[in-house]
Amino acid sequence: MEKADIIIIGGGLVGLTQALALAKHGISSHVVDRADPEAMLAHDFDGRTSAISSSSMKMFEAIGLGEALEGKGCPIEQIWVSDGLKPGSLDFVPGAEDGYLGQMFENRLIRRTLYEAAKASDAIHLHMPASILSKERDATGVTVTLDNGTTLSADLMVVAEGRQSTTREEAGIKIIHWQYNHSAMVGAVFHEKPHQNIAYEIFYPSGPFAVLPMLDSADGRHRSAIVWSVDEADAPGYMKLSKRGYAAELEKGMGGLLGKVELAAPLSSYKLGFHHAGSITAERLVLIGDSAHGIHPIAGQGLNLGLRDVAALAEVLVDGMRLGLDLGDAQLMERYSRWRSVDTLLVAMSTDGLNRLFGIPGKAASAIRRFGMGLVQRTRPAKAFFMAEARGESGALPKLLKGVAV
Repeated sequence: MEKADIIIIGGGLVGLTQALALAKHGISSHVVDRADPEAMLAHDFDGRTSAISSSSMKMFEAIGLGEALEGKGCPIEQIWVSDGLKPGSLDFVPGAEDGYLGQMFENRLIRRTLYEAAKASDAIHLHMPASILSKERDATGVTVTLDNGTTLSADLMVVAEGRQSTTREEAGIKIIHWQYNHSAMVGAVFHEKPHQNIAYEIFYPSGPFAVLPMLDSADGRHRSAIVWSVDEADAPGYMKLSKRGYAAELEKGMGGLLGKVELAAPLSSYKLGFHHAGSITAERLVLIGDSAHGIHPIAGQGLNLGLRDVAALAEVLVDGMRLGLDLGDAQLMERYSRWRSVDTLLVAMSTDGLNRLFGIPGKAASAIRRFGMGLVQRTRPAKAFFMAEARGESGALPKLLKGVAV
């Protein structure tokens, strides 16, 4: 039997970050994932990107990833919000002393950085690819048996499996969930005009259309990522278009903001839904990331919300270790649950509300929305609040999100 302090089920972006955050503070982990790392670490850009908030970036730096990620993300220096390209846009521009709002990274670059750092850590034991035959939790600890016959043991099981978490279901944890009847089309484009490090969020009744700045390609071409939400019934038709036909639709949706465009990466599509776990802890079990909550991509906060889970759980467990508590102690589970439950629910409901608000068709609804956007544009405290949310700097921040070790 191989012993570590915790077992993390799921070796994606959130699971590996959790392992590294704990390893930084002397807490060891087993990380188990069915996926083959070689497949996940393919060199070709697949079009998937993530907006990493400035607070999440501070955590990456605090756990030793700053040098590896330096210069590989595109700073977001302004967010421009529009109701269908009509007059009355809203823009968020931080002051010079505040720094940028976040950075856009290719997912494969973050994944490779996390994986290489985890592989090099003596405190992290990677079991990838590996399938789990059985899991057990009781008052004394947790055990996991793998398909190669290895048995892992620990004090706590951390679940980072994603939206379709089987471990969450096996634990009897119910989720609140609904579908949006929308699909998001994700990819990247080359474009004629420079993006000036501006993230564009254009709201249409059929769904939001985000254009997110990326670093120029190796040959100097301007690039941006796209996340385009459309009615679920329309998505298959868009996905069947030729590259030139799809680019024409993108240009139309962008209103010529960046000039001529062409596809720079493969397109993918997925159905949009909302879910929130009724509880994020059970006996010697904790949910983090999409296993605990799944939100609309309208504000690009999904991964950052999971990274906030990581930072909070790391602080709770490190504090518990220093007090001499068992890492699966019910007091620690309760503290984590209290800390994260309210924040995740507020963010989830805010993104859901925004999506529903901008999805109301008609001239009257549009006029009311643009009037409200105009008020926010003219009100400095309101803009400061939204920018703090974009940076991930609102609420009771864990130390790691301030760039400080626990």
